[in-house]
Amino acid sequence: MLNEARVDFRKGVDPALIARERKLGQTLNAKAQRQIQLRSQKGGSPEEIANLGREIGALEDEYQQVQAAIRKNSPMYASLAQPQPLTVKEIQDQLDPDTVLLEYSLGERRSFVWAVTPTSLRSYELPPRDQIDKNARKVYELLTERSAAKLNENPIAKQARLALLDSVFAETTATLSRQVLQPLANELGNKRLLIVADGSLQYVPFAALSAARADPINSPSKNTGDAPARSGRKGIRVLSDAAAYRPLVVDHQIISAPSATALAVQRTNLAGRKPAAKAVAVIADPVFSAADERLAGVGTPDGPPPVSDDNTSRILEHTADGDAWKLSIRRLRFTRQEADQILAVAPNSSNLKALDFDATRVSGTADVLSQYRYVHFATHGYLDTQRPGLSAIVLSLVDRQGKPQDGFLRAHDIYNLNLPAELVVLSACQTGLGKEIKGEGLVGLTQGFMYAGARRVVVSLWNVNDKATADLMKRFYRGMLRENLTPAAALRAAQVEMWKQKQWRSPYYWAAFTMQGEWR
Repeated sequence: MLNEARVDFRKGVDPALIARERKLGQTLNAKAQRQIQLRSQKGGSPEEIANLGREIGALEDEYQQVQAAIRKNSPMYASLAQPQPLTVKEIQDQLDPDTVLLEYSLGERRSFVWAVTPTSLRSYELPPRDQIDKNARKVYELLTERSAAKLNENPIAKQARLALLDSVFAETTATLSRQVLQPLANELGNKRLLIVADGSLQYVPFAALSAARADPINSPSKNTGDAPARSGRKGIRVLSDAAAYRPLVVDHQIISAPSATALAVQRTNLAGRKPAAKAVAVIADPVFSAADERLAGVGTPDGPPPVSDDNTSRILEHTADGDAWKLSIRRLRFTRQEADQILAVAPNSSNLKALDFDATRVSGTADVLSQYRYVHFATHGYLDTQRPGLSAIVLSLVDRQGKPQDGFLRAHDIYNLNLPAELVVLSACQTGLGKEIKGEGLVGLTQGFMYAGARRVVVSLWNVNDKATADLMKRFYRGMLRENLTPAAALRAAQVEMWKQKQWRSPYYWAAFTMQGEWR
């Protein structure tokens, strides 16, 4: 299902370029796999690892040059990745009365947000970029700090630390909400919010921002066109007390988009496509190590999963400073439960369940996946912040005999898939983040799956708690498959349900997951 399946997007392109791209991709995968083995197993000298890193860098540069040449000669790719901007009327035609588009632009002296509905366009002035950045980054850091393991921290100290985090978070998210939502609170009502974020706002889970309430009197919403409404607190109440915290998702479905025109282009390209015949394909609980109990027949599908920390996060990271793994590749025991719970609510039609040694890179690129409406990956995510194209979904790294194999489904592989799914869910950590490129937003695994044909993609923004994710996904799929909710409505309902549970009340547990793509 790799390059050969994408010939439509390479129509008119020099076959030699396509062959070169394929060869470079294969070489990159092999080199990256070797580098990961050397780092994780400490099986190579620093000099060997450094030399391999330079080889990978050179290969990645050449690969990007070849892809750039292919894109230059591919009108279809250009329409997806760099669409021609639409007129205001064309953008409005994509919206329905229950949806408002919020497009942000952060500037050095002042920032703006444009609120677009089918019948109106209004602009609002916001604080400068540095003021918004400060609070946006703090919100992100406060949420991700919950997963930090503190040496020798006892339960009482941990409880006190988390309570303090919750208090500071409530105050910070209220401040950020006043900056980026307050000026246009009267626009929102209970409408669906289509968010086109900019800069640091791309890291912010809008679902977790404090809900703002507008007073019809002194409303700024009458400003139109080029007359921005200046931000101010008059007429708006934003709750900043932790006990009174009410997240934005309680009142709104929230969808992310890379640009105002991306949805229109996607709808045009997917017009008339019929949903796949089969329901759900789940790839989960891979085998990461030859030391895994499943090689000895323990912890197999017929036995209980191995004991692990409920707070295990689904994240591996290789950073630009050359550090190795931020977290060892541990089995995520709740991904098996997640898979079982998803399939338990799926229709009694033919579904795909690829677990253990079947959860492989081969399974993740198989033609059979194109037969399913929902494709779900429950495993670790690997971030390469130095070479984002090598970021990946981590699948089984050893075979049934314990021999090493390439289990990394990388970003550049995903672009070459043919995956016409209604929904792809990446139930792994930080799969929504990638390298920020001006004009393109955060280019991560999300764009790869959209390019591969997915109508919508659910990804995460930070290290996801394993047990909480399994619970959220159970609720999410129940909403779609049993209650016939749209994916956007089902995600909102699942997040609100989690927020109402004392155990999962912190947005750390549920707000990481965001949806991009079609909301209908």
